[in-house]
Amino acid sequence: MTANGYGVTSAGYAVLRTGRAAFLLHRRAAAVGVGLAAVLAAACLAYLCVGEMFVAPGEVLKVLTGRPSPDELVVGTLRAPRLVVGLLVGAAFGVAGGLIQTVARNPLASPDIIGISQGASALTVGAMTFGVTSYTVLPYLSVLGGILAAGLVYAFAWRGGLHATRFVLIGIGFAIALRSITTLFMTKGDYLVAQQAQIWMTGSLNGRGWPEATPLGWALLLLVPAVAWAARAQRTVGLDDETATALGVRLNRVRLGLVLLGVVLASVATGAAGPVDFVALLAPQIARRMTRTAQIPLVCSALLGAVIVVLADLLARRLFSPTELPVGVLTAAVGAPYLIWLIVRSRTGRPGGTGRSGGKA
Repeated sequence: MTANGYGVTSAGYAVLRTGRAAFLLHRRAAAVGVGLAAVLAAACLAYLCVGEMFVAPGEVLKVLTGRPSPDELVVGTLRAPRLVVGLLVGAAFGVAGGLIQTVARNPLASPDIIGISQGASALTVGAMTFGVTSYTVLPYLSVLGGILAAGLVYAFAWRGGLHATRFVLIGIGFAIALRSITTLFMTKGDYLVAQQAQIWMTGSLNGRGWPEATPLGWALLLLVPAVAWAARAQRTVGLDDETATALGVRLNRVRLGLVLLGVVLASVATGAAGPVDFVALLAPQIARRMTRTAQIPLVCSALLGAVIVVLADLLARRLFSPTELPVGVLTAAVGAPYLIWLIVRSRTGRPGGTGRSGGKA
């Protein structure tokens, strides 16, 4: 034990002691987290500087620190609220994907693959078709739709346990069915509403601001204790059933809690920005490969999800300026090839997931 309160353990871990409390810290994961935080800070600064009108970094810092600046409207009113929504949405999707992939023990089990995002979309677009367009109501409907879809997938996949492969395949089936229902709603609605729903379904930060950022921020803040519990609980879920049961872990309850938390996170993010595809698929797996940890590092996954959404939205704003693309178009362009790579990798028998892809999860 050194004087600064750190103790070194095997396998790259360190014990951080603060008074009577002790925390196990993976040193590589901590280093990756610091690096991702630095990259995210640089991406945020670039996001606030770059646009139709370039704003000098010094003026951006003036606005952020509350000092008078001629760029207050551009930075403080137009870009900063949209940036905050992107940060929160990316972090929520990153953690949600990590939790669901941990329970399913399959890298393909992300909210946008197994029907959760589609459930949120179906109920939200259905409400928009019948005239509900208030952004104070739609996020709650997205959460409800995601929970209902996850409940159906969980119920159909349960056969005395949660079989990972069955969970993913049934989720894909529900995703296709729910997407068809969403399309049906769009054909039955008003033309303008259908156009609005189509943009929302691609995942977009266009026009997002404090009305979307504030409830999303409060929701994520309230879920922080649950995420802290999940970070500890996922270690036991990664064990085989016999070992975890011998340690006194109630696996079914823990798995249900992790899935429910992941569903809520994905649903509130979908309610704020629409189903931004593949962020929940990309962030956890890339974070795990960067940290080389046994479990998906939730903090690194959240940071990486935020980086992906911020950079993708920056490119979406500038690639075809003055036309702005939905951020979901950019994330899908990157995520679809990665999904194909994951499938090919799994067929060659090389490990690419969070654990065993078969058996009971």
